[in-house]
Amino acid sequence: MRRSVPSKWAAAVIVCAKCEKKLGGGFGKDGKQRLSKLLAKRAGGGKGRKAALVGVITAKCMKLCPKRAVTVIDGAHPDEWLIVPGGTPVEEVEALLGLRAE
Repeated sequence: MRRSVPSKWAAAVIVCAKCEKKLGGGFGKDGKQRLSKLLAKRAGGGKGRKAALVGVITAKCMKLCPKRAVTVIDGAHPDEWLIVPGGTPVEEVEALLGLRAE
């Protein structure tokens, strides 16, 4: 038997939770917010499969561990991982992921 569950996602983004924790936030106006939280909030909110446009998933560790940066995978392009330095504007990250026009 095969089951499926609908979602409202148009895109999926995977963010390394360990990188975020090591960075201690590093994003947003005050530089204290996590990238995954900002991306999820800007994508229309919602949690899990009920997120409005973009599903933002945190992974335990991707074994890349860049210094002062976060590893991000665009679900549409899993062959190319992004290394996003702390302090990068969220708008720029969204443009890199193809979530918004720059």
